[in-house]
Amino acid sequence: MTDKKKHREVHIENRKARFDYEFLETYVAGLVLTGPEVKAIRAGHVSLADAFCWFVQYELWTNNLNITIEGAQKNIKVLLTKKELKKLDKNLHDGLTIVIRKLFTQNGRIKAEIALARGKKNYDKRQTIKERDIQRELNRKQ
Repeated sequence: MTDKKKHREVHIENRKARFDYEFLETYVAGLVLTGPEVKAIRAGHVSLADAFCWFVQYELWTNNLNITIEGAQKNIKVLLTKKELKKLDKNLHDGLTIVIRKLFTQNGRIKAEIALARGKKNYDKRQTIKERDIQRELNRKQ
């Protein structure tokens, strides 16, 4: 019997996006990655801060997704169905953007959870902080 190679589980979350944006719709998407990029992501050498997606000729690409391999940064193609791409493109209007929420593994493949999001105003952020503090106090009392 041969042992199958165990791949390291990946779970990298963009916590800044959760604070800065209100998520309207989420999608699970594939990424077109090369071998060194996969290896760097599995090792945890990736930053999702300020990462977002944008359309180039009816294709969705990442921007500011920093994968640390020899100091190089490039845009990565995001794989979604044609129906999902059309829906995202149609809903993308003033004040909305597509952000990368997290990277994770699914059946040995690296996937991205992307979200159609609206930027929060300062008062919304203060409300989020207040709710988080209240929840923290309730957890301490239990």
